[in-house]
Amino acid sequence: MATSKQQTEKPQSKVEQLRARKKRAEAGGGAARVEKQHAAGKLTARARVEFLLDEGTFEEFDEFVVHRTTDFGLDKQKFPGDGVVTGHGLVDGRRVFVFAQDFTVFGGSLSETHAEKICKVMDLAMKVGAPVVGLNDSGGARIQEGVISLGGYADIFLRNTLASGVVPQISCILGPCAGGAVYSPAITDFNVMVRGTSYMFITGPDVIRSVTHEEVTKEELGGADTHNRVSGVAHFTADDDRHALRLTRELLSFIPSNNQEEAPRVVTSDPADRADERLNSIVPEASNQPYESTPPSKPRASCASATASTSRSSPSRTCPASSPASSRSTAASSATARNSSTPSPRRPSPKSPSSRARLTAARTA
Repeated sequence: MATSKQQTEKPQSKVEQLRARKKRAEAGGGAARVEKQHAAGKLTARARVEFLLDEGTFEEFDEFVVHRTTDFGLDKQKFPGDGVVTGHGLVDGRRVFVFAQDFTVFGGSLSETHAEKICKVMDLAMKVGAPVVGLNDSGGARIQEGVISLGGYADIFLRNTLASGVVPQISCILGPCAGGAVYSPAITDFNVMVRGTSYMFITGPDVIRSVTHEEVTKEELGGADTHNRVSGVAHFTADDDRHALRLTRELLSFIPSNNQEEAPRVVTSDPADRADERLNSIVPEASNQPYESTPPSKPRASCASATASTSRSSPSRTCPASSPASSRSTAASSATARNSSTPSPRRPSPKSPSSRARLTAARTA
């Protein structure tokens, strides 16, 4: 009976096997963990990437990579992608490299192969001169791999410093990040945090309580408001994942792709010679006269407020008289033209004198 059943079953073709592997990779840590992620008000790693990038532009790297560890039963727990989604795509027609840590796979913890995937994205971003966006949702190093995992963080930190001043680095903190998972975002150019679901701290409240006997909440220790108002580690606060990703898209529209390009230009109906008479009365002529630095009673309406909360599109930087679609196409075409004529991004030469050295020489002379 078993023999006849085996004869009737056709072996899967190579294409069918590939589709099955892709389906498993896209499932992350499984339906139960994905549901738990949604219950916490968070998107999955792949949903975040798709929301951030222009529709249909994402090209993924190393989708089937798994970890190499066999200790502590990890040889029976292997997930394609190893807890991070990496690749590149377009934001308003401009190339962007992205990695998104998947909290449903080992809590987004960093392994050796996980780190290698992130390093590959950063290396390619520096090679072609495009921004790097990290969507962080990780509990830190994968403790089962020990010092190998910590070595992966060292490789990432090195690339953070090499990319500094070469290509923009933006970090979105979209979950509870602790330990090594917060060092890299802290030294990137911009940090976006989500109020209520994202945290950044070296160690959590439980360790603080056991060592110093101090009672502190996650929000007080490393929440979005703490890092935006007190520590200065973060620069933007968002209400949810979608809001954070829209802020990231808008931020990218203001900055160049690398240190050899100019910032993108968009069409605007706001005249360059527009004058506002209220500016003449904000600061009094007498230097000893006090004044209030409150905003004007009738601030200019922001075009960003018109963007729907469910839309992935960046808030338009044009005034209402201009067409957002024409603005995006203009920015994309100008970026394409610059990419074809702009030299590759470069890091400052180690032999060239630093600004501090030049200043010291000038003082000596």
